[in-house]
Amino acid sequence: MDYKTAGVDVTAGRAFVERIKSCVEKTHKSDVIGGLGGFGGCMRIPKGYESPVLVSGTDGVGTKLEVAQRYGRHFGVGIDLVAMCVNDVITNGARPLFFLDYIASGSLTPDSLTEVIEGIAEGCTQSDCSLLGGETAEMPGFYPNGRYDLAGFCVGIVENDHLIDGTQINCADQIIGIRSNGIHSNGFSLVRKVLSLANVDENTLYGRDKKNLIQSLLEPTAIYVQLVEKLMKENLSIHGMAHITGGGLPENLPRIFPDGLTPQLDKTNWEIPEVFHWLEKAGEIPEIDLWNTFNMGIGFCLILPKSQVNYALEICKNNDFEAWNIGHVVECHDHSKNIDIF
Repeated sequence: MDYKTAGVDVTAGRAFVERIKSCVEKTHKSDVIGGLGGFGGCMRIPKGYESPVLVSGTDGVGTKLEVAQRYGRHFGVGIDLVAMCVNDVITNGARPLFFLDYIASGSLTPDSLTEVIEGIAEGCTQSDCSLLGGETAEMPGFYPNGRYDLAGFCVGIVENDHLIDGTQINCADQIIGIRSNGIHSNGFSLVRKVLSLANVDENTLYGRDKKNLIQSLLEPTAIYVQLVEKLMKENLSIHGMAHITGGGLPENLPRIFPDGLTPQLDKTNWEIPEVFHWLEKAGEIPEIDLWNTFNMGIGFCLILPKSQVNYALEICKNNDFEAWNIGHVVECHDHSKNIDIF
């Protein structure tokens, strides 16, 4: 009996690290110290900060992984993993510095996991951050062979004076919603239930344009890093930002609001993507559950003064992101901060 017959091939693990080394190191910036393979990843604090604040975030991809692995689509979930972390970090105005990943599998499957790492590297490139390191764990008997799970960790940096935490949100501020790429990486336990009931396969089409359903569901989460960086460089008075993930707008948007204020949204101000209508019909999902589960076409929100709305919308458009004025801030007289969508 040895480690390999127990299910863990150390030699194959070393070969896998060598295989992914080049795509990882392509993401490294000049502040990265050393290369891949150490016990810890090292990075200098970039120059030019007087009072830097580090902002950290961690997340996974959830049961979207089951759908992706069933249909052999591994690259996109690597992008998802980065997006779910960096989109959280930038809500505080931070610029992502570096990213770490954790991959656990029942047995090492180099081809599929290489695709995952390549997707993670692409997500880091889109986010202008370094893939500083990671961990690949073989756990035979715990995960089924051929299955894997992902977790990601991101650290960003922001000047203390530029930290955005929602405390500056005022009554009558406007709420800009920036389009999502569809489902992103949330609500897939419900999605999978609908797929099983609707007898969907990889050739199923939906909507007016007869799009491929599985391809739409597995579209990678949009990364908003570069857009937010450009918005902030224009010296807009951004009072708050929210990444719309699990729980949708009703759960995520109020999280950044100070006591006494709450968002009020007009759902007729943007077009809800057809994939959500397909899910609603195929699964007979009540409308309230749609809003409390999915992003409904809004992946990220900005809160800023009314006088700056048109300029912010123009910047979004010039950077190939659809965006809409979806609502405004109103007073509330309790601490529930229940969102009003009409």
